[in-house]
Amino acid sequence: MICDRCPNQAVYTRKYSGEKLCSTCFSNSILRKTAKTISKYKMIQNDELIAVAVSGGKDSLALLKIINEMSATHNFRIKAITIDEGIPGYRNEALEIVEKFCSELNVGHKVYSYKELFDLTLDNALELRENEKTSSCSICGTLRRRAIDFAAKDIGADVIATGHNLDDTLQTFVINMLSGDTNKIGWMDPDTSGNSLRKIKPFCEIYESEIVFYAFTNNLPFQSEPCPHMNEGIRTEIREFLNSLEKQHSGIKNNLYQSIIKVSQIVKDSNYKQKTLCEKCGNECTGKICSVCSVVLKLKEKQT
Repeated sequence: MICDRCPNQAVYTRKYSGEKLCSTCFSNSILRKTAKTISKYKMIQNDELIAVAVSGGKDSLALLKIINEMSATHNFRIKAITIDEGIPGYRNEALEIVEKFCSELNVGHKVYSYKELFDLTLDNALELRENEKTSSCSICGTLRRRAIDFAAKDIGADVIATGHNLDDTLQTFVINMLSGDTNKIGWMDPDTSGNSLRKIKPFCEIYESEIVFYAFTNNLPFQSEPCPHMNEGIRTEIREFLNSLEKQHSGIKNNLYQSIIKVSQIVKDSNYKQKTLCEKCGNECTGKICSVCSVVLKLKEKQT
């Protein structure tokens, strides 16, 4: 089986397009698709500093590699940031992987921990939560978003780049629909140019399976150990359901993604809320107190 773009042996077939690619052409296609997404949504401007959130997983390390390659030929700078939730036996391995990879790429790297920022680790937070209906992922996700915001401001970044892929977007959409949280659908538009601190997802139009293959074919040293809390929420079940649909109907994920973007734009316009500043931390929110401060305050009350 020969590559459709060069005389080399093909190693990957895109089922939704039928295209057969060798390792080099496949990697180049991911780079070009990422660059096209960045350009289409004007994700990065000239002379900006990009804070690349790197966890040690396949997506974030692949993003760091690609963004670093792009920075060599474009007018922007990058620094890597990592959030340490304080999960024993899990985060330590990832921190070592990220530190070594950043050193190899000659990319600056800084770690920020929940303990330093909130005076509690994720395990502390889980012990203090009201009940197990409040999942570890919802608490961790809320704290992580604020930690990443703080890290970006601390290093003086103009933009935050995360490794969220197309599959992540689909899963989040379904979760929001099932939970009745339709307002959040309006936040899923990749165009964040109107935000004071832009958060971009350069992989938002790329399948997770393709990021996995990119990581393997480029020998990226990503952490294979899954988070010990990953199966507490419904996301894993939704991932498996969508993968089974894609297996039977190639391209259905792409179709759903395009529908989500159209719906998101409509919801964003119809449910627009004036942004204010949180009374506690000064960050943008739609109420008097932001969700992060609300979560932290409740946890602190239980801690005392």
